[in-house]
Amino acid sequence: MVQPPKHILNGFRVLDMTHVLAGPTATRLMVEMGAEVIKIELPPIGDVGRSLPAMKNGRSAYYVQQNRGKKSVCLDAKREDGKTVLRDLIKKSDVFVENFSPGAIGRLGFPWETVHELNPQIVMCSLSALGQTGTLSALPGYDYIAQAYTGIMGVTGDPDGAPAFPVAGIGDVAAGTHAAAAIGYALLHRERGGQGQYIDISLADAYMGAHELNLQIYSVSNGEIEPTRSGKHHYAVCPLGLFRGKEHWLCIIALQPQWPNICRAIGRPELIDDPRYDINEKRVAASTEVIEIVQSWLDEMPSDEVSLGRLEAERVPCAPVLRISEVVMHPHMLERGIVRTVSDPKIGDIVIPGMPLRFSDFEHNAPLESAYLGEHNTQVLDNVLGYSTEQIDELSERGVLQANPDT
Repeated sequence: MVQPPKHILNGFRVLDMTHVLAGPTATRLMVEMGAEVIKIELPPIGDVGRSLPAMKNGRSAYYVQQNRGKKSVCLDAKREDGKTVLRDLIKKSDVFVENFSPGAIGRLGFPWETVHELNPQIVMCSLSALGQTGTLSALPGYDYIAQAYTGIMGVTGDPDGAPAFPVAGIGDVAAGTHAAAAIGYALLHRERGGQGQYIDISLADAYMGAHELNLQIYSVSNGEIEPTRSGKHHYAVCPLGLFRGKEHWLCIIALQPQWPNICRAIGRPELIDDPRYDINEKRVAASTEVIEIVQSWLDEMPSDEVSLGRLEAERVPCAPVLRISEVVMHPHMLERGIVRTVSDPKIGDIVIPGMPLRFSDFEHNAPLESAYLGEHNTQVLDNVLGYSTEQIDELSERGVLQANPDT
């Protein structure tokens, strides 16, 4: 297996008991930054992500995308011998990350109090949909559940239709990124003489922080303005939305500083100081007229390329709404490694998202591979814990350690 290259987190060991997306995102970022990540997977199937599409030759590309570079130990942590192994690994680790339902890790025998007692220097992070405390904390949840509870779903979609959700794990990835950042700062605190910390990260917290306007507008207006679904155009800024182009929908944004720019781009400089439209509040009140002015100009243009060229020349933020087939071939995405092709032993070449964090002194998009279930049982118990061959063989024979090379 390709080892993590020299990077900013070399020397840190992360014990990873996460599955699907939020938790694996946090540990994926850390392994790409050079940490040793030991992924504990519960038998018989391991991380649920191993069963998610797309499947090829018995392996999940979903799992590969989220877990490259991690060492897989398939351990029955519900058995006493398995708990002993887990306790020994906690003592040898810098970070412990889990994203079971709140309370599950405690019922397994590893609440923060126990983990901290085993290793006072360890940083433990729990990720969940709705948090470890509060009246909703005991409920099961995924990304879209947190999105619904936090009102993000309620302000997404057509005003005359049902709420909508994006086909992307925005809350999971945001929560995982928040977790990675919090863990990094907790390690910094520890390195400066502090002890380990317990970190409670929820998708609900991450989603709530994404409300850049909605809560404060509702608050400042004393409830007179309640943000809701506004469809293709923003309810509080105009023009800001999706316009019909010749080949694509076009996203065009003109905040107050860009209003003169868009007026010049569409050949209507007289609108810059027009008292009907000269400030955002007036444009919002007359949004139907403003949107129609921009749309009529687009309707007269020969192509999206020409339209975007005119807007870009005046520094108006704009973009075509690309299809996935266009995104994965886009020169900018390829040049920066925003999308990348990785090679997996079982699947072959796969196009996946690039590493979003970049450091001047370290390699970007490290060459890592995903492990089959339990691939590193022997390596971890031998090299990290110092277990003898006889101990490891006995644990394997009794089913405490398991493996499946076909995954």
